[in-house]
Amino acid sequence: MNQSQSRHDLLVIGGGINGVGIAADAAGRGLDVVLCEKSDLGSATSSNSSKLIHGGLRYLENYEFAMVRKSLVERELLIQAAPHIIRPMAFHIPQLPHSRNSLMLRAGLFLYDNLARRKRFGGSRGINIDKDGPLNPAIQHAFEYWDAQVDDARLVVLNAVQARQHGARVLTRTECTAVEPTEQGWHVTLHDKRRNKDIELNCTAIVNATGPWVASVAKRLSKQAPAHEIRMVKGSHIVVPRIHSGEQAILLQHHDGRIVFVMPYLQKFSLIGTTDQEFNGDLDQVEISEQEIDYLIEIVNLYFKKPIVRSDIVHSLSGVRPLIEEAGKDASKVSRDYGLEMEATSQPMLSVYGGKLTTYRKLAEQAMNRLQPIFPEMGSAWTSGAKLPGGDFDSQENLYHQLQARYAWLAPDIISRWQNSYGTISFEILGDAAGVEDLGIKFGQNLYQKEVDYLCNNEWANTADDILWRRSKLGMDFSSSERDALANYIQQSYPSS
Repeated sequence: MNQSQSRHDLLVIGGGINGVGIAADAAGRGLDVVLCEKSDLGSATSSNSSKLIHGGLRYLENYEFAMVRKSLVERELLIQAAPHIIRPMAFHIPQLPHSRNSLMLRAGLFLYDNLARRKRFGGSRGINIDKDGPLNPAIQHAFEYWDAQVDDARLVVLNAVQARQHGARVLTRTECTAVEPTEQGWHVTLHDKRRNKDIELNCTAIVNATGPWVASVAKRLSKQAPAHEIRMVKGSHIVVPRIHSGEQAILLQHHDGRIVFVMPYLQKFSLIGTTDQEFNGDLDQVEISEQEIDYLIEIVNLYFKKPIVRSDIVHSLSGVRPLIEEAGKDASKVSRDYGLEMEATSQPMLSVYGGKLTTYRKLAEQAMNRLQPIFPEMGSAWTSGAKLPGGDFDSQENLYHQLQARYAWLAPDIISRWQNSYGTISFEILGDAAGVEDLGIKFGQNLYQKEVDYLCNNEWANTADDILWRRSKLGMDFSSSERDALANYIQQSYPSS
């Protein structure tokens, strides 16, 4: 059967966290699934997040108790599913005169501790601030609570790998350009950008999980008004050399009531964000604004003894959050919850509006439950107890020792990076390698050919940026010449044809 004659159960449009989560859930229920993504997996909002799996402490102020509870439940499930890329992190909330009332914070933290069962996360408490530490000497007291940090881009990729393991076909650099309803469902045209050719297929149902593009894609494909209008809100972060020691994040409260996180990032850096700025520009060209930079620098310098300046910024990242429009609300007050809507089309098209990293698994499960009447023979929900690829180990410490025992010649910093990116997949990548010479070309920063080959062959990496900024986080450490050498190797070894 050629591609123009192929028939599938479900087409998922969009390779961000919601799209890959839905593809994995659907494939695991026995459906024949195709996922298309016009760029790289997780290349937009999903890889430009605050890199947190969290309940959303601040959402309690808006009385979104159900969403916070749902997020807290998911926090526990996800850290069990992917302990290699998700790890608990303490958060400190230092108190200044303009900060939220201490009694209100205590009440909020009590709810946060008790809205859902905690197994892997500590409870909140009050702490005293060391006067010799990095914070403003006026700060003497803080609160501590726990959430988790995640490698967001790898979370996306691992869900895509899981989808493929269950039989899904994942097509990157492939855009859905047209759909036409038929008696059996949809006739779809996809355009493979790498090979510059069209692919035609038929499917029973479509899921539109295109993030910020969801409303425009729904309108273009269905030729109907979308179920919801979307509020585009840009969130930006800056990266600077590490400004505090310790493994805790620090939550800063701005005068306007918004919060900004300062989080340890890649050992050497601090990740500072996020902002909430209305966005009306080109979704393929999202960058931090001068106003956002000023905003983040201002709040950091209010709380820290040593000020940061623009020249300290080594990197920035910006993503657009697609929030369901709530007229009259400030961007920071619009709900981060999601909506699943069947569009007004003659054949099934489900659109995903809103959502966030933490709740992607539940969103995917609910999306497939919505499609149950269309696929009455599909299996039941299964992801709540499933491990993501590479997450099948009991502890980071034991995994490190297993890798060290089998590959004693491998440098400790490489073992550490690999176990935190690949988990038990590290054994698959290394295979029977007996020495560093078996890793092949060294491109820089302990990135070797063997790892690059694995990422190109198994994780849809097509460019140097796919590897340096999403599959790994080595981009800030690579020189331009090293990046060029990597790009040349990929181009020569993995041509598009």
